[in-house]
Amino acid sequence: MARLVRTPETLHRIHFQDCDMLGHLNNARYLDYFLNAREDHTTEHYAMNLGKLAQEQRAAWVITKHHLSFLKPARHGALVRIGTQLIHFDNSNLVVEMQMRSEDGQRLLALLWSEMTFVQMPAGTRLDHPDELMDLLNEIDVDEVDYDPDGFDERVKLVRQQLKQKRRDTGKGD
Repeated sequence: MARLVRTPETLHRIHFQDCDMLGHLNNARYLDYFLNAREDHTTEHYAMNLGKLAQEQRAAWVITKHHLSFLKPARHGALVRIGTQLIHFDNSNLVVEMQMRSEDGQRLLALLWSEMTFVQMPAGTRLDHPDELMDLLNEIDVDEVDYDPDGFDERVKLVRQQLKQKRRDTGKGD
């Protein structure tokens, strides 16, 4: 069986109606772009329809916290590359990291950690992930990211350093 893609990426165009007066993606719209990309990734790469899963399991993930760093503006009309990856999970929680980069993937525009809890519907009480879901989460978890709940700023710094080194290595400079 082929290994699942652990860090899927897609290109998205920044649309006019999502921008502020300066032509930059509005801060609130970053979340929409990130979460829509993750939904596309789970559907395409893991055959997981989140709405259908919620109906069948009578359970869903709810976001409990976002950590978001805006580093460079995403401008109207630009293509951006959005990558998402699961960086932590336990019996009822998970953390998804989402990165928005320039079209060529060389510059980090924004980085988001979304913390989510699996809850039973409609009560909203915490629920353990079923075994088959735990198996999937285990398969797609990115072990290379050393998740620390208090380490968001350090993670942003590390990703920026890695991209800077990659640009140097490929002769693209700063």
